[in-house]
Amino acid sequence: MKKILSSQNTAELTANKKTIIGESAAQPKLSRLAGLGVYGFDRSEPVILAALITEDPLLLIGPSGTGKTYLLNTLSEALGLNHRHYNASLISFDDLVGFPYPDKDNAGVKFLETPATVWGAQSVLIDEISRCKPEHQNRLFSLIHERRIQGIPLTKLRFRWAAMNPCSSDQGSIEDYAGSEALDPALADRFSLFVQAADWDELTKEERLLIAAPAGEGRVANDGGRLRDEVALWRKEFLSRLEDCPPIISTYVEAAITALSSGGARLSPRRSTLMTRSLFAATIAAGNQSESIFRRILQASLPQQCWGVAIKRETVAAAHRVAWASAQPDSPGIWLHSFMAEKNLARKLAILVERCDSLDSGTQAVAELLASEAPERAAAFAFVTYPAAVAGKLPIGAEGVNDLGKAAAPFLTAKGDIVWQERKSTMTLKQAFVAAATQGKQTKHPDFVRYAAVLNNLEGGRAERAKQFFNGCLARKYQVANPEALESEMDQCVEMLTQKGLI
Repeated sequence: MKKILSSQNTAELTANKKTIIGESAAQPKLSRLAGLGVYGFDRSEPVILAALITEDPLLLIGPSGTGKTYLLNTLSEALGLNHRHYNASLISFDDLVGFPYPDKDNAGVKFLETPATVWGAQSVLIDEISRCKPEHQNRLFSLIHERRIQGIPLTKLRFRWAAMNPCSSDQGSIEDYAGSEALDPALADRFSLFVQAADWDELTKEERLLIAAPAGEGRVANDGGRLRDEVALWRKEFLSRLEDCPPIISTYVEAAITALSSGGARLSPRRSTLMTRSLFAATIAAGNQSESIFRRILQASLPQQCWGVAIKRETVAAAHRVAWASAQPDSPGIWLHSFMAEKNLARKLAILVERCDSLDSGTQAVAELLASEAPERAAAFAFVTYPAAVAGKLPIGAEGVNDLGKAAAPFLTAKGDIVWQERKSTMTLKQAFVAAATQGKQTKHPDFVRYAAVLNNLEGGRAERAKQFFNGCLARKYQVANPEALESEMDQCVEMLTQKGLI
């Protein structure tokens, strides 16, 4: 967060660090970013290095004063770049391109360049991008996505970086970020990686003390060219091996995006390319293919975080676990990828029953499903499978049975609404619901009549089961997008369990 390093004081930094934190002479090796005097970003270092290697756009998100601008300007110094720093909330288009004038042959328009114009830049930081005027956002779009301005290629531009405060729809702190608007999803999707800057409470004591140290403010960062040389070597390897990307990476990305999509978190096909590039670059810089690298890149590849939509941590964690298991060569848990990729609940259940290889992996499958599916679909699966699970007929352990029980309990015990009891012999069930609604007895849930329409076509035990489940949906205020289709999937699950003698 703070630059405290010049070419003369590398040794001073290490000595000062020992004095500040009161530790012995035996110190761990400084991270690359700490070696530049930037603190608080060590956890994100694999992500940042990946962006430097791919030269794909990078966006930093965080409260004011968390070092976003320090980090990006410091990187430009360490890499020896011809750098431009623009404030998107204040910039005019002329600031970017200069003043236009006709060329001497009147065959076109040229621009009067100044030290601030973008034409000779190797790196560009668009600060406060979420406060950008709408008319400028489209112009920045081509700069970020295509390295072009006014259709003219920026031939020297390598790095496109941006920074923003949390958008106004996602604020819950004392600080007011009114004016920091959610990015347009199309613009956000052009950024490859997203780094969340750590606030004070998220920093270690060591990081806090180093950030608070007053020495060296404003000095030019210089690590003797170490980072510049490393990035050059990594990028050379990255480019030389692009046609031979390790299968573990592409398999992981495909499985992760599929699992996230199943959980309601859409990622574009373009995102799969960006994530694969980032993950490949990160493994080159790390020198290994560790699970932690894969998890960090996945978390940093979600554009939803810059338009105020939070994907549940459980959903991301579930997607990672499924993708990681799927990507392992000859993994016995490869069936889990098929289980999570399948959208139909009955076919999911068939995969669990027929292909699960252990109670532990079955328990994991149940946990992933409950975490990643929409709430009403997860509840439907638990509702119809719990009787078989509690009877020990499903290949899941005690923890999995318990998880299904927790999800199913509110639906198994839901009390029927008074309207369910008002069916008369002269009325269909749908007519009874509509009549009750007209008489003011309708529950406040907006899907009341839609559920009745489904129940009107059912009979016997199937009708009772659906009635009980939809009662639970009413009580929990779950909105079922297509109740008829969901009920059909539930019935298919029961039919399959019955045919196999599991209930």
